Amino acid sequence: MSIQIFGMPVSRGVAIGRAVLVASSRVDVAHYFVAADRIDAEIDRLRQARDSVALELESLKRELPSEAPHELSALLDVHLMLLHDESLTGATKVWVRERHYNAEWALSAQLEVLARQFDEMDDLYLRERKADVEQVVERLLRELAGSSGSALSGTAAERRAVQPARNGAGEDPLVLVANDVAPADMMQFKRSVFTGFVTDVGGRTSHTAIVARSMDIPAVVGAREASRIIRQDDWVVIDGDAGVVVINPSAIVLEEYRFRQRQSDLERARLNRLRHTPAVTLDGQAVELLANIELPGDAQGVLDAGAVGVGLFRSEFLFMNRAGDLPDEEEQFEAYRDAVVALMGLPVTIRTVDIGADKPLERMSAQDLRHEHGLNPALGLRAIRWSLAEPGMFRQQLRAILRASAFGKVRILIPMVAQLGEIKLILEALARARQQLDDAGRPFGKVEIGAMIEVPAAAMLIDRFLRHFDFVSIGTNDLIQYTLAIDRADEAVSHLYDPWHPAVLQLLHQTIACANAMNKGVSVCGEMAGDPAFTELLLAMGLRSFSMHPARVPAIKQRVLRSDTRPLGQQLPAVLAADRPAEAWKLALGARGSA
Repeated sequence: MSIQIFGMPVSRGVAIGRAVLVASSRVDVAHYFVAADRIDAEIDRLRQARDSVALELESLKRELPSEAPHELSALLDVHLMLLHDESLTGATKVWVRERHYNAEWALSAQLEVLARQFDEMDDLYLRERKADVEQVVERLLRELAGSSGSALSGTAAERRAVQPARNGAGEDPLVLVANDVAPADMMQFKRSVFTGFVTDVGGRTSHTAIVARSMDIPAVVGAREASRIIRQDDWVVIDGDAGVVVINPSAIVLEEYRFRQRQSDLERARLNRLRHTPAVTLDGQAVELLANIELPGDAQGVLDAGAVGVGLFRSEFLFMNRAGDLPDEEEQFEAYRDAVVALMGLPVTIRTVDIGADKPLERMSAQDLRHEHGLNPALGLRAIRWSLAEPGMFRQQLRAILRASAFGKVRILIPMVAQLGEIKLILEALARARQQLDDAGRPFGKVEIGAMIEVPAAAMLIDRFLRHFDFVSIGTNDLIQYTLAIDRADEAVSHLYDPWHPAVLQLLHQTIACANAMNKGVSVCGEMAGDPAFTELLLAMGLRSFSMHPARVPAIKQRVLRSDTRPLGQQLPAVLAADRPAEAWKLALGARGSA
Protein backbone atom coordinates (compact mmCIF):
# COMPACT_ATOMS: atom_id res chain seq x y z
CA MET A 1 0.00 0.00 0.00
CA SER A 2 1.29 3.46 -0.93
CA ILE A 3 2.14 5.78 2.00
CA GLN A 4 2.96 9.50 1.92
CA ILE A 5 5.25 11.27 4.39
CA PHE A 6 5.55 15.04 4.48
CA GLY A 7 8.71 16.97 5.27
CA MET A 8 10.56 20.10 4.20
CA PRO A 9 11.61 20.47 0.57
CA VAL A 10 15.23 21.67 0.50
CA SER A 11 16.51 20.61 -2.91
CA ARG A 12 14.43 20.53 -6.06
CA GLY A 13 13.64 17.68 -8.36
CA VAL A 14 12.40 14.11 -8.11
CA ALA A 15 14.40 11.05 -7.05
CA ILE A 16 13.09 7.49 -7.42
CA GLY A 17 14.83 4.42 -6.07
CA ARG A 18 15.12 1.56 -3.63
CA ALA A 19 15.50 2.61 0.01
CA VAL A 20 18.83 2.16 1.75
CA LEU A 21 18.30 2.63 5.48
CA VAL A 22 20.92 3.85 7.90
CA ALA A 23 19.87 3.27 11.47
CA SER A 24 20.05 6.05 14.03
CA SER A 25 23.70 6.92 14.50
CA ARG A 26 23.62 7.25 18.26
CA VAL A 27 26.41 5.33 19.94
CA ASP A 28 25.83 3.48 23.19
CA VAL A 29 27.90 5.15 25.90
CA ALA A 30 29.32 3.43 28.97
CA HIS A 31 29.11 5.42 32.22
CA TYR A 32 31.64 4.80 34.97
CA PHE A 33 33.91 6.73 37.30
CA VAL A 34 37.66 6.84 36.75
CA ALA A 35 40.02 6.37 39.67
CA ALA A 36 42.10 9.40 40.62
CA ASP A 37 45.35 7.78 39.52
CA ARG A 38 43.83 7.07 36.08
CA ILE A 39 42.66 10.62 35.29
CA ASP A 40 45.71 11.54 33.19
CA ALA A 41 45.50 8.27 31.27
CA GLU A 42 41.82 8.85 30.53
CA ILE A 43 42.52 12.37 29.27
CA ASP A 44 45.32 10.97 27.10
CA ARG A 45 42.85 8.44 25.74
CA LEU A 46 40.54 11.30 24.82
CA ARG A 47 43.40 13.18 23.15
CA GLN A 48 44.39 10.16 21.09
CA ALA A 49 40.80 9.75 19.91
CA ARG A 50 40.68 13.42 18.92
CA ASP A 51 43.95 13.13 17.00
CA SER A 52 42.78 9.99 15.20
CA VAL A 53 39.51 11.59 14.16
CA ALA A 54 41.39 14.70 12.99
CA LEU A 55 43.63 12.55 10.80
CA GLU A 56 40.61 10.75 9.41
CA LEU A 57 38.81 14.01 8.52
CA GLU A 58 41.96 15.47 6.98
CA SER A 59 42.38 12.31 4.92
CA LEU A 60 38.77 12.49 3.76
CA LYS A 61 39.33 16.10 2.72
CA ARG A 62 42.49 15.24 0.76
CA GLU A 63 40.72 12.37 -0.99
CA LEU A 64 37.78 14.45 -2.15
CA PRO A 65 37.46 14.09 -5.93
CA SER A 66 38.10 17.21 -7.95
CA GLU A 67 34.46 17.32 -9.04
CA ALA A 68 33.18 17.27 -5.44
CA PRO A 69 31.31 20.45 -4.47
CA HIS A 70 33.26 22.90 -2.35
CA GLU A 71 30.61 22.65 0.40
CA LEU A 72 31.90 19.18 1.30
CA SER A 73 35.40 20.47 1.91
CA ALA A 74 34.02 23.44 3.84
CA LEU A 75 31.87 21.23 6.06
CA LEU A 76 34.80 18.94 6.80
CA ASP A 77 36.69 22.09 7.84
CA VAL A 78 33.81 22.91 10.20
CA HIS A 79 34.11 19.48 11.82
CA LEU A 80 37.88 19.87 12.18
CA MET A 81 37.36 23.27 13.78
CA LEU A 82 34.79 21.86 16.22
CA LEU A 83 37.07 18.93 17.00
CA HIS A 84 39.77 21.29 18.26
CA ASP A 85 37.37 23.74 19.92
CA GLU A 86 37.97 24.17 23.64
CA SER A 87 34.22 24.35 24.25
CA LEU A 88 34.09 20.68 23.23
CA THR A 89 37.34 18.84 23.94
CA GLY A 90 38.66 21.30 26.53
CA ALA A 91 35.44 21.32 28.50
CA THR A 92 35.24 17.53 28.25
CA LYS A 93 38.58 17.28 30.05
CA VAL A 94 37.06 19.30 32.90
CA TRP A 95 34.35 16.68 33.34
CA VAL A 96 37.03 13.99 33.55
CA ARG A 97 39.24 15.87 36.01
CA GLU A 98 36.54 17.31 38.27
CA ARG A 99 33.81 14.65 38.10
CA HIS A 100 36.01 11.63 37.32
CA TYR A 101 33.73 10.72 34.39
CA ASN A 102 35.14 8.32 31.82
CA ALA A 103 35.89 9.94 28.45
CA GLU A 104 32.67 8.74 26.74
CA TRP A 105 30.48 9.94 29.60
CA ALA A 106 32.31 13.28 29.69
CA LEU A 107 31.80 13.79 25.95
CA SER A 108 28.10 13.03 26.22
CA ALA A 109 27.72 15.39 29.17
CA GLN A 110 29.41 18.24 27.33
CA LEU A 111 27.32 17.56 24.23
CA GLU A 112 24.19 18.08 26.33
CA VAL A 113 25.55 21.46 27.52
CA LEU A 114 26.34 22.58 23.98
CA ALA A 115 23.04 21.24 22.62
CA ARG A 116 21.13 23.45 25.09
CA GLN A 117 23.12 26.46 23.95
CA PHE A 118 22.37 25.76 20.29
CA ASP A 119 18.66 25.15 20.98
CA GLU A 120 18.39 28.60 22.57
CA MET A 121 19.87 30.44 19.60
CA ASP A 122 17.50 32.67 17.66
CA ASP A 123 19.45 32.42 14.39
CA LEU A 124 18.12 29.39 12.50
CA TYR A 125 21.37 28.78 10.59
CA LEU A 126 23.50 28.71 13.78
CA ARG A 127 20.86 26.71 15.69
CA GLU A 128 21.07 23.97 13.09
CA ARG A 129 24.83 23.72 13.52
CA LYS A 130 24.04 21.55 16.57
CA ALA A 131 23.92 18.62 14.15
CA ASP A 132 27.58 19.21 13.28
CA VAL A 133 28.59 19.10 16.95
CA GLU A 134 26.61 15.89 17.44
CA GLN A 135 28.34 14.26 14.48
CA VAL A 136 31.81 15.23 15.72
CA VAL A 137 31.01 13.77 19.14
CA GLU A 138 29.72 10.62 17.47
CA ARG A 139 32.98 10.15 15.57
CA LEU A 140 34.92 10.61 18.81
CA LEU A 141 32.72 8.07 20.58
CA ARG A 142 33.19 5.57 17.76
CA GLU A 143 36.94 6.09 17.91
CA LEU A 144 36.94 5.57 21.68
CA ALA A 145 34.91 2.42 21.16
CA GLY A 146 37.41 1.18 18.57
CA SER A 147 35.01 1.50 15.62
CA SER A 148 35.77 4.86 14.10
CA GLY A 149 34.27 5.92 10.80
CA SER A 150 31.20 7.41 9.29
CA ALA A 151 27.68 6.24 9.94
CA LEU A 152 27.82 4.40 6.63
CA SER A 153 31.16 2.67 7.12
CA GLY A 154 30.85 -1.06 7.14
CA THR A 155 27.06 -0.90 7.03
CA ALA A 156 24.62 -2.38 4.58
CA ALA A 157 24.41 1.05 3.03
CA GLU A 158 28.04 1.03 2.01
CA ARG A 159 27.85 -2.51 0.68
CA ARG A 160 24.68 -1.73 -1.27
CA ALA A 161 26.43 1.25 -2.83
CA VAL A 162 28.92 -0.96 -4.63
CA GLN A 163 27.18 -4.32 -4.98
CA PRO A 164 23.89 -5.33 -6.62
CA ALA A 165 21.20 -6.27 -4.13
CA ARG A 166 20.61 -9.97 -3.80
CA ASN A 167 16.82 -9.57 -3.78
CA GLY A 168 16.66 -8.60 -7.43
CA ALA A 169 17.00 -4.83 -7.09
CA GLY A 170 20.02 -5.20 -9.37
CA GLU A 171 20.78 -1.94 -11.12
CA ASP A 172 17.84 -0.08 -9.56
CA PRO A 173 18.78 3.41 -8.34
CA LEU A 174 19.10 3.87 -4.62
CA VAL A 175 17.95 6.61 -2.26
CA LEU A 176 19.31 7.09 1.24
CA VAL A 177 17.00 7.21 4.27
CA ALA A 178 18.48 8.24 7.61
CA ASN A 179 17.86 10.15 10.79
CA ASP A 180 20.56 12.56 9.58
CA VAL A 181 23.54 12.51 7.22
CA ALA A 182 27.00 13.68 8.27
CA PRO A 183 29.06 15.80 5.84
CA ALA A 184 31.73 13.13 5.52
CA ASP A 185 29.04 10.61 4.61
CA MET A 186 27.85 12.85 1.79
CA MET A 187 30.93 11.69 -0.12
CA GLN A 188 28.97 8.51 -0.73
CA PHE A 189 26.72 10.45 -3.08
CA LYS A 190 29.61 10.91 -5.49
CA ARG A 191 31.09 7.49 -5.02
CA SER A 192 27.86 5.49 -5.15
CA VAL A 193 24.52 5.37 -6.92
CA PHE A 194 22.47 7.32 -4.36
CA THR A 195 20.22 9.70 -6.29
CA GLY A 196 18.49 11.46 -3.40
CA PHE A 197 17.93 11.35 0.34
CA VAL A 198 15.36 11.85 3.04
CA THR A 199 16.11 12.53 6.72
CA ASP A 200 14.02 12.59 9.88
CA VAL A 201 15.56 15.85 11.09
CA GLY A 202 16.94 19.05 9.60
CA GLY A 203 15.77 22.36 8.20
CA ARG A 204 16.35 24.65 5.25
CA THR A 205 19.75 25.73 6.57
CA SER A 206 20.95 22.42 7.99
CA HIS A 207 24.18 21.07 6.51
CA THR A 208 22.29 18.30 4.72
CA ALA A 209 20.10 20.89 3.00
CA ILE A 210 23.10 23.05 2.07
CA VAL A 211 24.98 20.14 0.51
CA ALA A 212 21.87 18.83 -1.22
CA ARG A 213 21.29 22.17 -2.91
CA SER A 214 24.95 22.50 -3.86
CA MET A 215 24.92 19.07 -5.49
CA ASP A 216 21.45 19.61 -6.94
CA ILE A 217 20.24 16.32 -5.44
CA PRO A 218 16.51 15.97 -4.64
CA ALA A 219 16.06 15.93 -0.88
CA VAL A 220 13.43 16.16 1.83
CA VAL A 221 14.45 16.79 5.45
CA GLY A 222 12.51 16.98 8.69
CA ALA A 223 10.34 14.03 7.64
CA ARG A 224 10.19 12.88 11.28
CA GLU A 225 9.34 9.16 11.17
CA ALA A 226 10.72 8.40 7.71
CA SER A 227 13.54 6.12 8.88
CA ARG A 228 11.10 4.18 11.04
CA ILE A 229 8.29 3.81 8.48
CA ILE A 230 10.38 3.11 5.39
CA ARG A 231 11.78 -0.41 5.15
CA GLN A 232 14.89 -1.63 3.41
CA ASP A 233 14.38 -1.98 -0.38
CA ASP A 234 11.01 -0.20 -0.40
CA TRP A 235 10.43 1.79 -3.57
CA VAL A 236 10.61 5.45 -2.57
CA VAL A 237 9.81 8.65 -4.45
CA ILE A 238 11.40 11.84 -3.10
CA ASP A 239 9.60 14.94 -4.31
CA GLY A 240 12.10 17.70 -3.55
CA ASP A 241 9.73 20.36 -4.89
CA ALA A 242 6.74 19.62 -2.65
CA GLY A 243 8.49 18.03 0.34
CA VAL A 244 6.66 14.73 -0.12
CA VAL A 245 8.03 11.19 0.23
CA VAL A 246 5.94 8.42 -1.35
CA ILE A 247 6.60 4.87 -0.14
CA ASN A 248 5.81 1.99 -2.50
CA PRO A 249 3.86 4.09 -5.01
CA SER A 250 1.36 2.49 -7.36
CA ALA A 251 2.37 1.93 -10.98
CA ILE A 252 0.35 4.96 -12.10
CA VAL A 253 1.88 7.25 -9.46
CA LEU A 254 5.35 5.92 -10.21
CA GLU A 255 4.98 6.62 -13.91
CA GLU A 256 3.71 10.13 -13.17
CA TYR A 257 6.76 10.86 -11.06
CA ARG A 258 9.07 9.38 -13.68
CA PHE A 259 7.56 11.78 -16.20
CA ARG A 260 8.09 14.67 -13.77
CA GLN A 261 11.64 13.49 -13.22
CA ARG A 262 12.38 13.66 -16.95
CA GLN A 263 10.78 17.09 -17.16
CA SER A 264 12.75 18.29 -14.14
CA ASP A 265 16.02 17.12 -15.65
CA LEU A 266 15.26 19.00 -18.85
CA GLU A 267 14.32 22.13 -16.87
CA ARG A 268 17.57 22.08 -14.89
CA ALA A 269 19.61 21.80 -18.06
CA ARG A 270 17.68 24.68 -19.60
CA LEU A 271 18.08 26.90 -16.51
CA ASN A 272 21.82 26.25 -16.42
CA ARG A 273 22.07 27.67 -19.92
CA LEU A 274 20.92 31.02 -18.47
CA ARG A 275 23.99 31.17 -16.24
CA HIS A 276 25.74 33.91 -18.21
CA THR A 277 22.61 35.67 -19.47
CA PRO A 278 22.20 39.17 -17.98
CA ALA A 279 19.16 39.42 -15.67
CA VAL A 280 17.02 42.02 -17.46
CA THR A 281 13.22 42.22 -17.43
CA LEU A 282 11.10 42.38 -20.58
CA ASP A 283 10.81 46.15 -20.16
CA GLY A 284 14.57 46.61 -19.89
CA GLN A 285 15.03 46.79 -16.10
CA ALA A 286 18.45 45.43 -15.04
CA VAL A 287 18.24 43.24 -11.95
CA GLU A 288 21.21 42.34 -9.74
CA LEU A 289 21.26 38.68 -8.65
CA LEU A 290 23.71 38.16 -5.80
CA ALA A 291 24.56 35.15 -3.63
CA ASN A 292 24.73 34.46 0.11
CA ILE A 293 27.81 32.66 1.45
CA GLU A 294 29.15 31.47 4.80
CA LEU A 295 32.74 30.58 3.90
CA PRO A 296 35.45 32.00 1.64
CA GLY A 297 35.40 28.67 -0.19
CA ASP A 298 31.80 29.31 -1.25
CA ALA A 299 33.02 31.90 -3.75
CA GLN A 300 33.39 29.39 -6.60
CA GLY A 301 29.73 28.44 -6.25
CA VAL A 302 28.82 32.10 -6.69
CA LEU A 303 30.71 32.25 -9.98
CA ASP A 304 29.34 28.91 -11.19
CA ALA A 305 25.76 30.06 -10.55
CA GLY A 306 26.23 33.20 -12.62
CA ALA A 307 25.63 35.54 -9.67
CA VAL A 308 27.15 39.00 -10.01
CA GLY A 309 28.59 39.18 -6.51
CA VAL A 310 28.02 38.35 -2.86
CA GLY A 311 25.13 40.14 -1.20
CA LEU A 312 25.68 38.54 2.20
CA PHE A 313 28.84 37.01 3.67
CA ARG A 314 27.86 35.69 7.10
CA SER A 315 31.04 36.43 9.05
CA GLU A 316 29.76 34.85 12.28
CA PHE A 317 30.95 31.48 10.96
CA LEU A 318 34.45 32.58 11.95
CA PHE A 319 33.33 33.28 15.52
CA MET A 320 31.09 30.37 16.40
CA ASN A 321 32.00 27.65 18.89
CA ARG A 322 35.50 28.85 19.73
CA ALA A 323 35.15 29.12 23.52
CA GLY A 324 36.84 32.40 24.56
CA ASP A 325 39.31 32.30 21.68
CA LEU A 326 37.79 34.65 19.09
CA PRO A 327 39.45 35.02 15.67
CA ASP A 328 42.05 37.78 15.64
CA GLU A 329 42.30 40.51 13.04
CA GLU A 330 44.78 38.59 10.89
CA GLU A 331 42.66 35.45 10.69
CA GLN A 332 39.58 37.47 9.78
CA PHE A 333 41.49 39.53 7.22
CA GLU A 334 42.77 36.42 5.47
CA ALA A 335 39.26 34.93 5.27
CA TYR A 336 37.70 38.12 3.90
CA ARG A 337 40.59 38.68 1.50
CA ASP A 338 40.34 35.13 0.16
CA ALA A 339 36.66 35.63 -0.63
CA VAL A 340 37.27 39.01 -2.26
CA VAL A 341 40.12 37.71 -4.41
CA ALA A 342 38.14 34.62 -5.44
CA LEU A 343 35.26 36.80 -6.68
CA MET A 344 37.66 38.40 -9.19
CA GLY A 345 36.39 41.97 -8.99
CA LEU A 346 32.73 41.23 -8.20
CA PRO A 347 31.37 43.00 -5.09
CA VAL A 348 31.41 41.27 -1.70
CA THR A 349 29.10 42.46 1.09
CA ILE A 350 30.44 41.34 4.47
CA ARG A 351 28.01 41.37 7.37
CA THR A 352 29.60 42.11 10.73
CA VAL A 353 29.21 39.35 13.26
CA ASP A 354 25.60 38.44 13.98
CA ILE A 355 26.13 36.71 17.28
CA GLY A 356 25.39 37.47 20.91
CA ALA A 357 25.03 36.41 24.52
CA ASP A 358 23.00 33.41 23.41
CA LYS A 359 25.79 32.13 21.13
CA PRO A 360 28.44 29.68 22.42
CA LEU A 361 31.36 32.08 22.36
CA GLU A 362 32.79 30.88 25.63
CA ARG A 363 32.35 27.98 28.00
CA MET A 364 29.58 28.76 30.44
CA SER A 365 29.15 27.44 33.93
CA ALA A 366 26.03 25.55 34.89
CA GLN A 367 24.86 28.64 36.77
CA ASP A 368 25.29 30.77 33.66
CA LEU A 369 23.30 28.27 31.62
CA ARG A 370 20.42 28.31 34.12
CA HIS A 371 20.43 32.11 33.98
CA GLU A 372 20.47 32.22 30.18
CA HIS A 373 17.66 29.69 29.96
CA GLY A 374 15.28 32.29 31.37
CA LEU A 375 16.15 34.92 28.75
CA ASN A 376 14.77 35.50 25.28
CA PRO A 377 17.91 35.49 23.13
CA ALA A 378 16.08 36.86 20.07
CA LEU A 379 15.50 40.07 22.01
CA GLY A 380 18.82 40.12 23.83
CA LEU A 381 22.43 41.14 23.31
CA ARG A 382 22.92 40.00 19.73
CA ALA A 383 24.25 41.28 16.38
CA ILE A 384 25.25 44.97 16.47
CA ARG A 385 24.23 45.23 20.13
CA TRP A 386 26.87 42.68 21.03
CA SER A 387 29.45 44.30 18.75
CA LEU A 388 28.91 47.72 20.34
CA ALA A 389 29.18 46.12 23.77
CA GLU A 390 32.61 44.77 22.68
CA PRO A 391 34.13 47.87 20.99
CA GLY A 392 37.65 46.42 20.76
CA MET A 393 36.39 43.31 19.00
CA PHE A 394 34.15 45.40 16.73
CA ARG A 395 36.97 47.69 15.61
CA GLN A 396 39.15 44.65 15.04
CA GLN A 397 36.58 43.18 12.66
CA LEU A 398 36.11 46.52 10.92
CA ARG A 399 39.89 46.81 10.41
CA ALA A 400 40.02 43.29 8.93
CA ILE A 401 37.20 44.08 6.50
CA LEU A 402 38.74 47.43 5.55
CA ARG A 403 42.08 45.75 4.84
CA ALA A 404 40.36 43.19 2.63
CA SER A 405 38.81 46.06 0.66
CA ALA A 406 42.27 46.83 -0.74
CA PHE A 407 41.87 43.66 -2.86
CA GLY A 408 38.47 44.35 -4.43
CA LYS A 409 35.05 45.88 -4.03
CA VAL A 410 33.83 45.42 -0.45
CA ARG A 411 30.75 46.66 1.36
CA ILE A 412 30.10 46.46 5.11
CA LEU A 413 26.65 45.41 6.32
CA ILE A 414 25.55 45.98 9.94
CA PRO A 415 22.93 43.53 11.31
CA MET A 416 19.88 44.34 13.44
CA VAL A 417 20.26 48.11 13.62
CA ALA A 418 17.18 49.44 15.45
CA GLN A 419 18.25 52.64 17.25
CA LEU A 420 19.30 55.95 15.76
CA GLY A 421 21.84 56.20 18.58
CA GLU A 422 23.47 52.97 17.38
CA ILE A 423 24.22 54.57 14.01
CA LYS A 424 26.38 57.27 15.60
CA LEU A 425 28.39 54.66 17.50
CA ILE A 426 28.79 52.51 14.35
CA LEU A 427 30.12 55.39 12.27
CA GLU A 428 32.47 56.46 15.06
CA ALA A 429 33.85 52.91 15.31
CA LEU A 430 34.39 52.81 11.54
CA ALA A 431 36.18 56.17 11.57
CA ARG A 432 38.38 54.99 14.44
CA ALA A 433 39.23 51.75 12.59
CA ARG A 434 40.23 53.73 9.50
CA GLN A 435 42.41 56.03 11.59
CA GLN A 436 44.11 53.08 13.27
CA LEU A 437 44.95 51.57 9.88
CA ASP A 438 46.25 54.93 8.66
CA ASP A 439 48.45 55.25 11.74
CA ALA A 440 49.80 51.72 11.20
CA GLY A 441 50.44 52.35 7.49
CA ARG A 442 48.13 49.52 6.40
CA PRO A 443 46.36 49.93 3.03
CA PHE A 444 42.61 49.79 2.71
CA GLY A 445 40.04 50.71 0.08
CA LYS A 446 36.86 52.70 -0.01
CA VAL A 447 33.85 50.85 1.35
CA GLU A 448 30.15 51.53 1.43
CA ILE A 449 28.35 50.88 4.70
CA GLY A 450 24.82 49.56 4.97
CA ALA A 451 22.29 48.36 7.51
CA MET A 452 20.16 45.25 7.63
CA ILE A 453 16.47 46.02 8.00
CA GLU A 454 15.30 43.20 10.24
CA VAL A 455 13.41 45.07 12.96
CA PRO A 456 10.07 46.81 12.29
CA ALA A 457 11.37 49.94 14.02
CA ALA A 458 14.13 50.24 11.41
CA ALA A 459 11.68 49.81 8.53
CA MET A 460 9.42 52.50 9.98
CA LEU A 461 12.34 54.93 10.28
CA ILE A 462 13.97 53.95 6.99
CA ASP A 463 14.19 57.55 5.73
CA ARG A 464 16.19 58.59 8.79
CA PHE A 465 18.42 55.53 8.58
CA LEU A 466 19.24 56.21 4.94
CA ARG A 467 20.59 59.64 5.80
CA HIS A 468 23.55 57.81 7.33
CA PHE A 469 23.89 54.60 5.28
CA ASP A 470 24.82 54.02 1.64
CA PHE A 471 22.46 51.07 1.26
CA VAL A 472 20.16 48.72 3.14
CA SER A 473 19.56 44.98 2.89
CA ILE A 474 16.25 43.53 4.06
CA GLY A 475 16.58 40.36 6.11
CA THR A 476 13.10 38.99 5.56
CA ASN A 477 13.52 35.99 7.87
CA ASP A 478 13.96 38.13 10.99
CA LEU A 479 11.71 40.94 9.77
CA ILE A 480 8.81 38.49 9.49
CA GLN A 481 9.66 36.90 12.82
CA TYR A 482 9.82 40.20 14.69
CA THR A 483 6.82 41.74 12.93
CA LEU A 484 4.55 38.78 13.70
CA ALA A 485 6.13 37.79 17.04
CA ILE A 486 6.53 34.27 15.68
CA ASP A 487 9.46 31.92 16.26
CA ARG A 488 9.42 29.96 13.01
CA ALA A 489 11.51 27.22 14.63
CA ASP A 490 8.82 26.67 17.26
CA GLU A 491 6.55 23.98 15.84
CA ALA A 492 3.65 25.15 18.01
CA VAL A 493 3.44 28.49 16.18
CA SER A 494 5.50 28.03 13.01
CA HIS A 495 2.30 27.73 10.93
CA LEU A 496 1.68 31.40 11.73
CA TYR A 497 4.98 32.47 10.15
CA ASP A 498 3.58 34.18 7.06
CA PRO A 499 5.67 36.11 4.49
CA TRP A 500 2.40 37.17 2.83
CA HIS A 501 1.06 38.89 5.96
CA PRO A 502 -0.17 42.40 4.99
CA ALA A 503 1.98 44.04 7.68
CA VAL A 504 5.11 42.32 6.36
CA LEU A 505 4.40 43.39 2.79
CA GLN A 506 3.73 46.97 3.88
CA LEU A 507 7.11 47.16 5.64
CA LEU A 508 8.87 45.64 2.62
CA HIS A 509 7.22 48.06 0.21
CA GLN A 510 7.89 51.06 2.45
CA THR A 511 11.57 50.20 2.76
CA ILE A 512 12.12 49.57 -0.96
CA ALA A 513 10.17 52.65 -2.05
CA CYS A 514 11.98 54.96 0.34
CA ALA A 515 15.43 53.67 -0.62
CA ASN A 516 14.64 54.12 -4.31
CA ALA A 517 13.29 57.62 -3.72
CA MET A 518 16.50 58.59 -1.92
CA ASN A 519 18.63 56.93 -4.62
CA LYS A 520 20.12 54.48 -2.12
CA GLY A 521 20.81 50.80 -2.75
CA VAL A 522 18.32 48.26 -1.42
CA SER A 523 18.36 44.47 -1.62
CA VAL A 524 16.58 41.51 -0.06
CA CYS A 525 18.83 38.78 1.34
CA GLY A 526 16.35 36.59 3.22
CA GLU A 527 14.50 33.46 2.05
CA MET A 528 12.02 35.54 0.03
CA ALA A 529 14.80 36.59 -2.35
CA GLY A 530 15.33 33.00 -3.47
CA ASP A 531 11.66 32.02 -3.60
CA PRO A 532 10.21 32.34 -7.13
CA ALA A 533 6.75 32.88 -5.63
CA PHE A 534 7.86 36.36 -4.53
CA THR A 535 10.08 37.41 -7.45
CA GLU A 536 7.45 39.29 -9.43
CA LEU A 537 5.96 40.86 -6.30
CA LEU A 538 9.34 42.21 -5.22
CA LEU A 539 9.99 43.48 -8.74
CA ALA A 540 6.62 45.26 -8.63
CA MET A 541 7.69 46.91 -5.37
CA GLY A 542 10.74 48.30 -7.15
CA LEU A 543 13.37 45.86 -5.92
CA ARG A 544 16.27 45.45 -8.33
CA SER A 545 18.75 43.55 -6.15
CA PHE A 546 18.19 40.01 -4.82
CA SER A 547 20.65 37.93 -2.77
CA MET A 548 20.09 34.20 -2.29
CA HIS A 549 21.70 30.77 -2.08
CA PRO A 550 23.75 30.31 -5.29
CA ALA A 551 21.67 27.31 -6.36
CA ARG A 552 18.55 29.50 -6.52
CA VAL A 553 20.01 32.05 -8.95
CA PRO A 554 19.02 30.31 -12.24
CA ALA A 555 15.37 29.89 -11.23
CA ILE A 556 15.07 33.51 -10.07
CA LYS A 557 16.83 34.71 -13.22
CA GLN A 558 14.26 32.91 -15.35
CA ARG A 559 11.47 34.70 -13.46
CA VAL A 560 13.18 38.04 -13.99
CA LEU A 561 13.65 37.47 -17.71
CA ARG A 562 9.94 36.69 -18.10
CA SER A 563 8.69 39.68 -16.07
CA ASP A 564 7.42 43.05 -17.23
CA THR A 565 7.54 45.47 -14.28
CA ARG A 566 5.04 47.95 -15.76
CA PRO A 567 1.84 45.87 -15.48
CA LEU A 568 3.17 44.28 -12.29
CA GLY A 569 3.48 47.69 -10.68
CA GLN A 570 -0.08 48.58 -11.67
CA GLN A 571 -1.40 45.56 -9.76
CA LEU A 572 0.58 46.29 -6.59
CA PRO A 573 -1.68 48.85 -4.79
CA ALA A 574 -4.70 46.53 -4.81
CA VAL A 575 -2.58 43.65 -3.52
CA LEU A 576 -1.09 45.71 -0.68
CA ALA A 577 -4.61 46.82 0.32
CA ALA A 578 -5.99 43.26 0.30
CA ASP A 579 -6.73 41.32 3.46
CA ARG A 580 -5.33 38.21 1.75
CA PRO A 581 -2.45 39.45 -0.40
CA ALA A 582 -1.36 35.99 -1.58
CA GLU A 583 -4.77 35.29 -3.12
CA ALA A 584 -5.01 38.80 -4.58
CA TRP A 585 -1.57 38.48 -6.19
CA LYS A 586 -2.40 35.11 -7.75
CA LEU A 587 -5.60 36.58 -9.19
CA ALA A 588 -3.69 39.58 -10.50
CA LEU A 589 -1.10 37.39 -12.22
CA GLY A 590 -3.85 35.18 -13.63
CA ALA A 591 -5.73 38.15 -15.02
CA ARG A 592 -2.55 39.56 -16.56
CA GLY A 593 -1.73 36.21 -18.13
CA SER A 594 -5.15 35.93 -19.77
CA ALA A 595 -5.21 39.53 -20.97
